[in-house]
Amino acid sequence: MSLAKNIIEAMKFIEANDVKFIRLQFCDLFGQNRNIAITAMQMERALASGIPFDASLVVGFPESRDTDLVLFPDISTIQLLPWRPQQGKVARIICDIRYPNGDIFEADSRYILKETINRAKALGYEFNTSAECEFYLFKQDENGDPTTIPTDQAGYFDLAPYDRGENTRREICLTLEDMGFEIESSRHEAGRGQHEIDFKYDDALCSADKIMTFKTVVKTVAQRNGVHASFLPKPLMEEPGSGMHIHVSLLKDGQDIFENKDGILGEEARQFMAGVLAHVKGMTAIANPLVNSYKRLTGGKEAPRHIGWGFGNRSPLIRIPMESDEYYRFELRGPDPTCNPYLTFAIILAAGLEGIEKKMTLMDELKLDEDEITRDPMAVKNIQELPITLMDALTEMNADPLIKTVLGEDLAEKYIELKTAEWMDYIKTVHPWEIDRYLLTY
Repeated sequence: MSLAKNIIEAMKFIEANDVKFIRLQFCDLFGQNRNIAITAMQMERALASGIPFDASLVVGFPESRDTDLVLFPDISTIQLLPWRPQQGKVARIICDIRYPNGDIFEADSRYILKETINRAKALGYEFNTSAECEFYLFKQDENGDPTTIPTDQAGYFDLAPYDRGENTRREICLTLEDMGFEIESSRHEAGRGQHEIDFKYDDALCSADKIMTFKTVVKTVAQRNGVHASFLPKPLMEEPGSGMHIHVSLLKDGQDIFENKDGILGEEARQFMAGVLAHVKGMTAIANPLVNSYKRLTGGKEAPRHIGWGFGNRSPLIRIPMESDEYYRFELRGPDPTCNPYLTFAIILAAGLEGIEKKMTLMDELKLDEDEITRDPMAVKNIQELPITLMDALTEMNADPLIKTVLGEDLAEKYIELKTAEWMDYIKTVHPWEIDRYLLTY
């Protein structure tokens, strides 16, 4: 669409919906939403020449060649924020980032995913994804600050009155539908106060945009209901962690390469999965970016750590659902909802494409479940696992040239530098566990 048509369409939307403020939204290196608010009067200028901002304090941006960057709205992403006032409404638009001279900002996560998608398109592939985002609802204290007390004691698939988050979850679903989401299901998850909402798959860029919007909606609606929503991968030691299982579909000439009959996969599907598994250690620091992420991966309770694949088996890292429908796919079960979805999707796609290009051989199907693997010494010895700490994951990332190719050398180095500093902060901190374990004895 031409610039003139973009401006006309945007102004029509703003006038028809009585929009007074627009939030120009973008994503930082660590997958956090950021935004600048402008009035409706500035929208035409924003579309024509962008809105400049100081990037010096935005995570991952200060090393750009110019700390002044510019937000360019993607008009296709304009959405009303349903929870804002109904008179003088507020809309949000997701933005691309450029330098003041109009050049692309290479460290823009959205741009990195777009480039990887374009490479796939040039090879004849269409990349679709969806995500199962889990989260916890916690009570707040008298000051409105979050606690680690779950809002209920309910478990998997429980109903009210045990499920006390039912109304909040319903309001989240309705808000998301108002913003154009197609909600497929929602439920109470296995942990106390833990929930999951699933929405329909889309092309990878739209899907990543939706994940960012989803997290904002969940936290906002929860806050309005007097509770705190957390996407922390492992907030409670004795409860299941929160994952973000990513469903991956790849079409060629309109046909999904993961379509299978009687459990038989085609060569391209096997090669794509082989590529993902070959680079999964290197991508873990991106897909599981927190110190806390590895408490989930090593803490059991449905968090996969074994590098393998299987039909229907939830123990290996990649699961191919047994149910048959028109959406053929595989499910990557390692990532968690604190990841940057743009970078995570880009690396998954690039790894899979390398598997096809190099005709990689897929390992044998892993048919053992978690308990069987643990009890079988040979299985434990032969099956590789994901990194068990953030530092281990950063070491794997640094050794994987594909990750640096996708992110660019400078951005990859900056990510490793910032996350290494985060790890060192954690290492230097004296934790309550150490005091409880050692103080009396030593």
